[in-house]
Amino acid sequence: MIAIICGAAIGASGRYFLSGWISSSARANFPWGTLAVNLLGCLVIGLLWGMGEKADWSPLIRSFLFIGILGSFTTFSSFGLETAHLLMADMPGSALIYVATSNLGGFAMVWAGITAGSAGS
Repeated sequence: MIAIICGAAIGASGRYFLSGWISSSARANFPWGTLAVNLLGCLVIGLLWGMGEKADWSPLIRSFLFIGILGSFTTFSSFGLETAHLLMADMPGSALIYVATSNLGGFAMVWAGITAGSAGS
């Protein structure tokens, strides 16, 4: 648990500073910071996963990196990795369902939460 907490402090701080820096530099009405963090997180999780498979990293190192750092940097990277695993397991239908449900369902839940949270305002 301590490894995850320490990793989370690194990942969350990195997300805050990188996303903020990119967003303020871009000066646009588009979430460039979040997009950059999500894409970078996907690249890093893929690189680290590939390296970890060859090196046979311990569960402690994996937890620190994947749950702690990357999990707090962006959960989108976990989503990307899980989708890749479904495709590598020759489960394209499951991958498509996962992608569609995560994106459309996630948007619907955000919309429902905004609607419910602003009701009566």
